[in-house]
Amino acid sequence: MSLLRAPRGQGRGLAREHAKARSSGAGRECLACGKRFTSYERIDQIPHLVVKKDGRRERFDREKVLAGLLKACEKRPVPVKTLELIADRVESMVQESPDREVPTTEVGEFLMERLRELDKVAFVRFASVYRDFKDVDAFMATLKGLLETSRE
Repeated sequence: MSLLRAPRGQGRGLAREHAKARSSGAGRECLACGKRFTSYERIDQIPHLVVKKDGRRERFDREKVLAGLLKACEKRPVPVKTLELIADRVESMVQESPDREVPTTEVGEFLMERLRELDKVAFVRFASVYRDFKDVDAFMATLKGLLETSRE
């Protein structure tokens, strides 16, 4: 438990932080009448969500993002630290969303762009799972696009 200063003008007293309850309580005394009271503040516990292609909502899971990146970069010369930084950027993007929801398409496109810059093979691996190609032609179109951008 740690002690915090009481806000100015609201009386005098000390605030206590309750780690288990994820709230802080402050014992106060009214300067006008001398009556004692306690006020509580709660830490925001609304989860950050991703909206799946079918409309379902799930909690954002950084570990799931990192696992997908690791799988795409398996046996590739990509440092794990770089993948962790990408996962951190995605997590920040989700946490900074004003409505606490980010479509998975936005997350997936962001990840594919980073992988395209980082390692072309990892990009193709990730894209093949993320885009869920229905036939070889769609897959080949993505490969041709990748080859054209790498020649420029």
